[in-house]
Amino acid sequence: MVDLAAFASMGAGGADAAMLIGAVLLEAAVLYVGYGALEQAFGDRVVTQLKGE
Repeated sequence: MVDLAAFASMGAGGADAAMLIGAVLLEAAVLYVGYGALEQAFGDRVVTQLKGE
């Protein structure tokens, strides 16, 4: 189980770590949505070109 008291006692370093984790998670979500949108928009066209049809 996670000890929340440990996070509270980390001070400014803990806040920096939490912000970094949040930024990484946000970036992952943006990339996931962005690549999904690109695949929806261009996926069929790219596969057709690769197959040579």
